[in-house]
Amino acid sequence: MTLAGAGGPRAWFRRLPVVTRLVLAVAVTMSLVLTGTAGLVYWRVQTALDRQLHDDLAAYQQSLDRALRARTALPPGPSGSLYQVLDVHGRVLGAGDAVGRRALLTDAELDAAARGHAVRRDVGSLLPITPDTLRLQAERVTAGGAPRIVVAAVRRGHRDEALRELLAQLALASGLTLIAASYVGYRTARAALRPVERYRTAAATLADGGQNLRLDVPADRDDEITRLGHTLNRMLDRLEASAVRERRFVADASHELRTPLSLLRAEVDVALHRPRPAEELTETLRSVDAEVQRLIDLSNALLDLEELGSADHITRAPVRLTDLVDTAVAAQVRTAERAGRALTVDAADTTVDVDARWLVPALGNLVDNALRHGHGTVRLTAAVHEARLRLCVTDEGPGFPPEFLPRAFDRFARAEASRTSEGSGLGLAFVQAVATAHGGTAHAENARHGTAVTLDLPC
Repeated sequence: MTLAGAGGPRAWFRRLPVVTRLVLAVAVTMSLVLTGTAGLVYWRVQTALDRQLHDDLAAYQQSLDRALRARTALPPGPSGSLYQVLDVHGRVLGAGDAVGRRALLTDAELDAAARGHAVRRDVGSLLPITPDTLRLQAERVTAGGAPRIVVAAVRRGHRDEALRELLAQLALASGLTLIAASYVGYRTARAALRPVERYRTAAATLADGGQNLRLDVPADRDDEITRLGHTLNRMLDRLEASAVRERRFVADASHELRTPLSLLRAEVDVALHRPRPAEELTETLRSVDAEVQRLIDLSNALLDLEELGSADHITRAPVRLTDLVDTAVAAQVRTAERAGRALTVDAADTTVDVDARWLVPALGNLVDNALRHGHGTVRLTAAVHEARLRLCVTDEGPGFPPEFLPRAFDRFARAEASRTSEGSGLGLAFVQAVATAHGGTAHAENARHGTAVTLDLPC
């Protein structure tokens, strides 16, 4: 078997272009339909013509039988009709001028007619055209006490000519209909697949490095092609968002990791420049350890943000709101005690459907920020109203600078007063990412006596 023939006709058909396959499918289907329709029309017309021909032949046969029994002259039949009278041995006893003594019956037909069976037969064919096409009928008749075989025949010329004309017209009509249907199928397939070709061209442009590419999907209809276009556009949105996150992650990492790495290099270079006392080396190692921890915290924060941004969905599960809040502030209670600060919690005793894996560290970040940058009592309130969870952390500090509020949740954004303090500027960005992943919002504002950061989430 050759490679071209591998798989058979079905595999060959599947390798054809879609438009070609559609046109072939339309052509084959229309051929079957037209063939069936033409066959039905031909059968109905042929049946009607044969019935008329049979009626004429039967009437002629009966008139011959009556005349023979009455011993009168045999009557003329329909135009072009023939007759022949035979004895049981096949001898011609009488015949019309057009047929003479030519044998119309075969030996087997003669024998069957002599035994009393009716014999019917067509002489000549419809296609190819033959002369003297007849339909004959032979019966045994008793006349004057002697058996006779009467053969009556009528010409089929008009019937055959009508059927040939019908075949020609059906073939012409079917051929023209098949050509028209194939053309319409081709144009329809091309028109239906034209948007797909545009989508393919656009995808090729994207593969070649195109940016901000979106498919032009008509808004005035809803069919399989437009739904495909909308799906591809959503996929392009996801791809672009993923690319933006990737570029942002690389930019953030390179920007923020440069400083601690430079400090580490500087500390090590100074320590290696000349022999140092043990006290100075210990101090250098403490500084290096602090910078390494800062790198770890920063890397973890960046990875958490990237995971939140790239996840398709969060995993919600029922959890007691009081347990959630207690877990979130557990690590901050000692910090507040060491700083001589009060930390109060007011949580409703209810169950919420959230992802505690992300919400607990988000609340911990808010409380930690309030303890490090605020003053006075830190309050965490948690309440549920109309299927929405509202979490609010407030302090009694000076609040955010007004110009900083619009970008408080941006990555690495830090107010001027906090730039010399610990922190990477990713805490509030992480909080907003958690709120967005839950389908909620995060909001920061300066209250009358300090700062308030609020999370509003569906639960």
